[in-house]
Amino acid sequence: MSTPNGFPQHSRLCLTRSMEGGAVQDLQAKKAGKAAKKEAGGDGAPLKIGTPISETLKLLPEELKANMKIKSITPRPPRKPRLERAASLDEKSWRKWRRFRTSQESLTDPNETSSSNGSLQEASPSPPTRGRASPCNPCCQQDSLHSSPDALEASPGGKSRGGASDLGKRASEISSAFGGLLRGKGFAGGKPRLSQIMPARPLPPMELNVASHSLRTANRIDSDCLDYRHYSQHKFGRVSSSLSDSRLQGNGTLYDNCSTDSMKSTFSVLTPIRAKDVRSRSYLEGSLLASGALMGAEELSRYFPNRNMGIFVATWNMQGQKELPVNLDDFLLPTDPDFAQDMYVIGVQEGCPDRREWEIRLQETLGPHYVLLHSAAHGVLYMSVFIRRDLIWFCSEVEYATVTTRIVSQIKTKGALGISFTFFGTSFLFITSHFTSGDSKVNERKLDYNKTIQALTLPKNVPDTNPYRSSSSDVTTRFDEVFWFGDFNFRLNKDRETVDSILNQNPDTDVSKLLVYDQLTSEMSRGSIFKGFQEAAIHFRPSYKFDIGKDSYDTTSKQRTPSYTDRVVFRSRYKDDIQAVKYSSCPVIKTSDHRPVFALFRVKVRPGRDNIPLAAGLFDRDLYLIGIRRRATRELLKRREQKDQRSSSICSIS
Repeated sequence: MSTPNGFPQHSRLCLTRSMEGGAVQDLQAKKAGKAAKKEAGGDGAPLKIGTPISETLKLLPEELKANMKIKSITPRPPRKPRLERAASLDEKSWRKWRRFRTSQESLTDPNETSSSNGSLQEASPSPPTRGRASPCNPCCQQDSLHSSPDALEASPGGKSRGGASDLGKRASEISSAFGGLLRGKGFAGGKPRLSQIMPARPLPPMELNVASHSLRTANRIDSDCLDYRHYSQHKFGRVSSSLSDSRLQGNGTLYDNCSTDSMKSTFSVLTPIRAKDVRSRSYLEGSLLASGALMGAEELSRYFPNRNMGIFVATWNMQGQKELPVNLDDFLLPTDPDFAQDMYVIGVQEGCPDRREWEIRLQETLGPHYVLLHSAAHGVLYMSVFIRRDLIWFCSEVEYATVTTRIVSQIKTKGALGISFTFFGTSFLFITSHFTSGDSKVNERKLDYNKTIQALTLPKNVPDTNPYRSSSSDVTTRFDEVFWFGDFNFRLNKDRETVDSILNQNPDTDVSKLLVYDQLTSEMSRGSIFKGFQEAAIHFRPSYKFDIGKDSYDTTSKQRTPSYTDRVVFRSRYKDDIQAVKYSSCPVIKTSDHRPVFALFRVKVRPGRDNIPLAAGLFDRDLYLIGIRRRATRELLKRREQKDQRSSSICSIS
């Protein structure tokens, strides 16, 4: 028998008793059941069709009726949240079943007396479908909180009564009627307990790779180092990996193979160290064996997977000017390469009077990722070596030496300054020179070169990496990689008018006609100077001589011929160890009559042994702090100026 709302009589009684059992949790189960039966109709008189909900609520205990306020209900289409609350428990159970296929034991709670085991055990593996009969058993579901609205919608004969809109109206009526009941005092402190949900299948095992997104660091290994991945997986049982930028692959430049792309890495894991290695290892000299050494192959492969590093070498004749450029970004950090280099070496001739200020400006421009490994001076010749701060542990002690090429040795405007050290197993020598000036003094410049290679006493304490290929009469043969840069003062053997006409015809890149008259190119081809050295192709305009602050060449009465006086050359013990990537000048710096000239190199690095005196991570800390403080202050002032410009208005009167 059904009510006018379309619900079977016994279904309504089941729902009423279910709400009662869920509300009164502090009563014992047997007492609550007897009270419900007694109040529901102890005389056994059946309910009549058409009995309103207010008459049905009379069957509830007096304790619950005191906490209820019955209001007149007008059926109306419910909102979706109300429909979901009316059948939230059942529908949520089906939704959870779709995500986690659970067993019958996990859905039932034997310790909870108010849960219905029968309704959960009789549930089929598919969710309830509207229009399908689902018989209601009063004995099994009298205390159930999981009665489905779809089951209430079906009739005992298996025929559906009403559509989705009728179901919504009836559910809204029931939820509104029992809203006050759910907020009554009888439910204080009571919460429906849901059964524990367990996954149907076991969880996947954890990987041995402990790399995670929470351990992200920079300047580590790239994922293209397959040999290291296999080695570490075989030896340590885990893989150290990182993600590199795909844009760097296959572009044929320095930045796809050298370690600068490791600065683009996403994360990596440090190589594990065995306890016995820590016991037997001295960190002043380290292990004498190549395996496990601080300068060995394992550390080298971790920082440079393909064993190539990027080096920036620059030279600039400052003409002794006190005024420094406002910004050095275009000089040290050109926009053409996407990434910074691993090492920066800057040589200066006729440097500014305040050498410390110049070094602070360099540190300020390079930022906190770089530290000053070493700096030296010979009169007005300056050289500064900056290196990425995570690489300072792999450098030997830094040594330097000077040579004066003038007859009067006290005048130190011309000469050479050399700095040398070993990085991993590769020895480096950097020389900056200022040779004799004058258009016709080619022989004097060659004498300056010969004196430098003979008198420069390097190395001193750091051993030669390959003494069998060294010569006592030439310092450049005692190192693996040599970079020589400076104001060599070699000129163009042509008059000013001819040079100007060539520059006007090809103002940008084609300077091949000028190089035909270049003195240094001619002397190197003959082998009379810079033996064994190479120079990258020149595609920039002559770096000398400009009017200060202008882009025009010398307009004074002397009318000096524009020339390539500032150069960078290099040599290596091993073929193809050094590859020039870029060779150019910086035309935006106009505080001197010379333009700065720089070159980018990709240099192959070999593993070494720890039987050399190490630098132990030393760098100029005071300079680092001053430079970083200035950089931060400059940034704050810049932001303040931008803020003031946005907040103020400027009026001009003409």
